[in-house]
Amino acid sequence: MDTAVLHQAAALCLVYPDETFRERLPLLRSAVDDPALAEFVAWAGEQEPGELAAHYVRTFDFRNKHSLHLSWWRDGDTRRRGASLVAFKAAYRAQGLEFTGEELPDFLPAVLEFSARVGPRLLLENRPGVELLRLALTESGTPYARLLDAVCASLPGPSPKDRAEAAALARSGPPREEVGLDGALAPYGRPTLPLLN
Repeated sequence: MDTAVLHQAAALCLVYPDETFRERLPLLRSAVDDPALAEFVAWAGEQEPGELAAHYVRTFDFRNKHSLHLSWWRDGDTRRRGASLVAFKAAYRAQGLEFTGEELPDFLPAVLEFSARVGPRLLLENRPGVELLRLALTESGTPYARLLDAVCASLPGPSPKDRAEAAALARSGPPREEVGLDGALAPYGRPTLPLLN
């Protein structure tokens, strides 16, 4: 499966499953040929709308250990997180995109959409967090884990097998370039990430 299509499909599946999500299910079914992604789409299509929404809330909204905000995996609830969020916005702006969503710019669906458009740089820079989220979702038994399985399998190199390997990846991951505030006051009118409008 084309990696850009996979990342865009995963982005659409990882947002709150409202009526728009249900309307997109036929498109997702026809677009995906990754087994893990197809398994999730089939499961989601079988759920009653209210139960799917409740499952999403139980999975993502009450536990940091399932956080869809990638900077949380690296910075937690510290002051460093603010600088990380600025770096995400700067990465979008450097590619001519303006972040307009209600979520924070490190929201995994936004990062996946960005990856679908310009490549997986932000996913690779935040891979330890993505892998830790994959492991946490797998341990909880939620079908949302299949989405992370598909995303992680699309990235170069093997996925960590357990939390110890993921923690080692986090400690020895790629060096980070500190991004300044250049372009923070850039004019509006840039293309936006449509998922986040």
